[in-house]
Amino acid sequence: MKQAIVARTDIGMGQGKLAAQVAHASLSAYETADSQLRNQWKQGGQKKIVLEGESERQLHELSEIADSDGVANALIRDAGHTQLEPGTVTALAVGPAADDRVDRITGDLPLF
Repeated sequence: MKQAIVARTDIGMGQGKLAAQVAHASLSAYETADSQLRNQWKQGGQKKIVLEGESERQLHELSEIADSDGVANALIRDAGHTQLEPGTVTALAVGPAADDRVDRITGDLPLF
């Protein structure tokens, strides 16, 4: 079991902003997963990876693939209180789900 968080590299988020957006994505996707998956992931150490995303379009496309595959996911939009314009898509979390299901969606992306 794992979760992959795809963070955009094209919008110039600072390190703190990036960390916050990744955390928002992770928790939001976790909350959309069914209880059995949540429990398996928690008991297995909550494995997660952070990957580079190149654009808003890419994150939307990956989210659509996850939706069609029935994999929990969450697309994050910034509130706009600090560095970014309100509504800016910053990150996408895919999973928790079985490693191979997450890899089919995000496996071609580079590590952050």
